Amino acid sequence: MPKKMIVTCLIFLVLGLAFHFGLRGCAQSEPKETSEQIQLPQPKQESEMSLEEAIMQRRSIRSYQDKPLKLETVSQLLWAANGKTGNKDHQRAAPSAGGLHPLDFYIVAGEGSVQGLEAGVWHYEPLKHSLSLVTRGDKREALMQVSLGQRQVGSAEIDLIVTIEFSRTTKKYGQRGRRYAYMDCGFACENIFLQVQTLGLAMCPIGAFNDAKVSEVLALPETHEPALLLSIGYPK
Repeated sequence: MPKKMIVTCLIFLVLGLAFHFGLRGCAQSEPKETSEQIQLPQPKQESEMSLEEAIMQRRSIRSYQDKPLKLETVSQLLWAANGKTGNKDHQRAAPSAGGLHPLDFYIVAGEGSVQGLEAGVWHYEPLKHSLSLVTRGDKREALMQVSLGQRQVGSAEIDLIVTIEFSRTTKKYGQRGRRYAYMDCGFACENIFLQVQTLGLAMCPIGAFNDAKVSEVLALPETHEPALLLSIGYPK
């Protein structure tokens, strides 16, 4: 084989390997979590407010005090969203079609916005009732920018992002599973909303944002598609 042809083949081989491993390096199938994990306090199972009172008081509120949340409060909210409530792993606080639970929950915290929690993006592990750090730094301002500039996203003590991994449901139900996954999202959101009331907090659900840019800001796995954003804090 001519020397020139050999060199050309080697160049294409190197470029091909670089392209292959470059793509693999960009792919995300799981949250890019660090080794840092925090065990959340055990959630309470009783409150001073009745369910009926919580339903009556539920409102979307967009203005919040500059007042940090306790880690116990974040624990309670996440448990209400998807925490384990029975002996089996699929028995959770919110219902899910087939017990498949396609939702994941991420907390975006600022510096000092949650007592005992570093600023960053945290992934909730419902079976362990713990948080795993995905990326450090206050991402609320950047998240606000990719949420059409909605100010409550930047001023909230925490933003809670609900994502869907559709394959968990569609593997059983086909494309109909996408509808079920969105239903699951609604169930979880209402649970959080009512828990917010019992804790004296305020919340606003947000569906207007740039999906791809939210995923980029929060370093989400490509299979975790953002479906809902919840801004949470103490009401003014």
